[in-house]
Amino acid sequence: MTLRTQGFLGATPWHRSPAGVAAMLRRVGAVQLDTISVLARSHELVAYARLGPVSRQAIERAYWHGSAPAAFEYWAHAACVLPIEQWPYFAFRRRAFRARGVRWHQISPEACEKVLARLRAEGPLTATQLGGAKGGGPWWDWSEVKIAVEWLLDTGEVICVRRTGWRRVYDLPERVLPDELLGAEPADLECLAYLAGVTARALGVVTRADLTEYHRLGVQHTPLLADAALAAGLTPIAIAGPSRVTPGWADPAALAEESAGRRGRHRVTLLSPFDSLIWDRKRTRQVFGFEHGIEAYVPKPKRVHGYYAMPLLAGGRLAGRADPAREGKTLVARQVTLDRATAAEPMAQALREAATWVGCDDVRVERVEPSAWAPRLAAALARPDVS
Repeated sequence: MTLRTQGFLGATPWHRSPAGVAAMLRRVGAVQLDTISVLARSHELVAYARLGPVSRQAIERAYWHGSAPAAFEYWAHAACVLPIEQWPYFAFRRRAFRARGVRWHQISPEACEKVLARLRAEGPLTATQLGGAKGGGPWWDWSEVKIAVEWLLDTGEVICVRRTGWRRVYDLPERVLPDELLGAEPADLECLAYLAGVTARALGVVTRADLTEYHRLGVQHTPLLADAALAAGLTPIAIAGPSRVTPGWADPAALAEESAGRRGRHRVTLLSPFDSLIWDRKRTRQVFGFEHGIEAYVPKPKRVHGYYAMPLLAGGRLAGRADPAREGKTLVARQVTLDRATAAEPMAQALREAATWVGCDDVRVERVEPSAWAPRLAAALARPDVS
């Protein structure tokens, strides 16, 4: 059910279409952003994994449309691209920021007012155009204007609906949001009910922990989650585990799809380490029996699978990992880890398809674990058709 709701199983109306990126975003509810770019940035990889070789330019336009914004950036699971219609339902988080009065830095009211005045007078601006993002110290040392504009983003006085050269472009909500979204201020329970529906549609079946993790809700919201799930129209269910039964909820549409018995073809693809299918490590372990970690933030001597190890999804299972890089027109798999010998053929297929998508015409594998399966992977890569 999760593979279907996440867009990896069966045909959907939005597959293989540039316009499908926006539909995909609405379906998964949130696409995480990250600064690392190996084959492509994570938000591009998320779309590619589900839709296939849609051009990277089309993906960018779908997320950050220059004249008709369909998405905005905000804090969900992490910094995420979100469908524009979700704006009112993060009011609970904006109120919480305002009530707390501080984030990580000391905020200057004067700097905030100067930022707002510039945006009112000059239109959308980047932090650089506002006066510079850096404070002159270490890399995390933000300038006063950067602290101010990010705080205004947190509290909803500023919005980001576009990036340019990976820099956020800040604007005023009243300039980009439709009146019906701008004027809405739902109560906390209404916000949580809406987001519970988003999470259930994205995952098919959810537990209380899933509802909390998908949008990183605070402990103060835990007592409200059962009421939120019922208000969202979710179906109460019981999930049988090896030692206990866990209560949860299901999306009614996902249940109907499951009851209809339709299966469809599984996608074979490499996943961004930040993909919403796997960003909850505990759920990934429970559903797939797969230990997922992001080793980009691990010292190199302690890495097991590689800097940007991308899990392989094949046949509805997570079956291995590849740590990619690019050298000119060659996709280099610095390390490939296979969980079983039969994963060699889908890994070869996934590597070839990813290489073609990013404009590479060759694939080179430097290391395979276990090494005994390296000849099988090499043979699969050498065949014209590895599917």
